[in-house]
Amino acid sequence: MSDTLEAKIRKLGTQYPDSRTAILPALRLAQEQNGGWLTLESFELVGDALELTPAYCQAVASFYDMFHLEPVGRHMVEICTNLSCALVGAQRVVEAFESTLGVKAGETTEDGQITFRAAECLGGCGYAPVVAVDNRYRHNVLPEDAAAIVEELRGAA
Repeated sequence: MSDTLEAKIRKLGTQYPDSRTAILPALRLAQEQNGGWLTLESFELVGDALELTPAYCQAVASFYDMFHLEPVGRHMVEICTNLSCALVGAQRVVEAFESTLGVKAGETTEDGQITFRAAECLGGCGYAPVVAVDNRYRHNVLPEDAAAIVEELRGAA
């Protein structure tokens, strides 16, 4: 992690009434800087910059699904499996992605390009099933859409 990142996080901390309230954007910055996941070094850097303990930073990160504590692929595909999505076929979409990618939910493809995850809720109940592809939502996704989405990601530079 760089001194530049620590300086950005320190500056971010000054924009909040208490350094603890800057933890989510600070962890997001650290995660982006580190290739999409947070290391022990990340927690130390964020903790130092915000005058928090690394343990506190790690506890916060482990609570939120948007933070990754292990390496992830270059692309992230997440499908909502909560009730609204489940009722309109999310499980079939999960199975289509698993088949197309050759991995189970929670795994990364062998080439390290795509991590596929099931999410508890993506907040798009009116457009179910919802799939987040690199944090951009796709609505009303059908099992037959999985192959095209994966092809699109594999073709991305």
